[in-house]
Amino acid sequence: MRDIGFDEIAGAVAQMCTAACCSLPQDVLDALQRAQSAEEGRAAWMLELLLKNARMAADARRPCCQDTGMAVVLADLGRDVHLTCDLYEAVNEGVRRGYGEGWLRKSVLTPLTRENTKDNTPAVVHLRLTAGDRLRLTLMPKGFGSENRSRLAMLNPSDGQAGVEAFILETARLGAASACPPVVLGVGVGGTFEGCALLAKRQLARPLGQPSDDPLLADMERRLLEEINALGIGPGGLGGKTTALAVHIAQTPTHIAGLPVAVNVQCHAMRHQEVVL
Repeated sequence: MRDIGFDEIAGAVAQMCTAACCSLPQDVLDALQRAQSAEEGRAAWMLELLLKNARMAADARRPCCQDTGMAVVLADLGRDVHLTCDLYEAVNEGVRRGYGEGWLRKSVLTPLTRENTKDNTPAVVHLRLTAGDRLRLTLMPKGFGSENRSRLAMLNPSDGQAGVEAFILETARLGAASACPPVVLGVGVGGTFEGCALLAKRQLARPLGQPSDDPLLADMERRLLEEINALGIGPGGLGGKTTALAVHIAQTPTHIAGLPVAVNVQCHAMRHQEVVL
């Protein structure tokens, strides 16, 4: 049994907040560079600006986007870990510190009165029990230019795979231009209303472009990426061959009467950090 306490969790989350907002992961930078090499004209220029912005942000330790997002934390807790604190309080303290010390924009407020909480808390924490004696924390600052373009549908079983693919493509067609493209789509199929949305969110934490282990889903990802890029929306919505960098799909069993599907849209600034305690 391993003890993990408040300060360990809060300190790790605080560090990840600044790191995630200021430095894009290398797999994202590599994907943007490949896209820039394949484009021309305005599309290539836009991708060049995105890459330059990312480099300047990392060098200066400043946010790569003014929308430093709502902190989403995926917490995988080993069964042999003993938490000596309240996990949610520790995570929120880390967000409070990280957004304050990093001079990150605080965007969280109550939905109806629109009163800002002034410290970007509460974070959204998704807890999952796993084997082992470690706590894995993945932090994703989620901006709402892309989050607002996400969609969920309770399709009829008769809609089948074709209906799922049509919904994913329609989501990209309707929302990609205003979601700071090139985008990444996390897709969850099956489960329940809330289950498929969380499954979609978790796909954004996958290494960018890593195909699904399921051959059926891997084929869907490949074909849908081609179809989305054929829309011609392009980087920044200025036209081009790169509307999306990746489509990540996962499925889970559902009820015989249902076919839920959720698409979580992510902008080109696919920010995330991970730590294992």
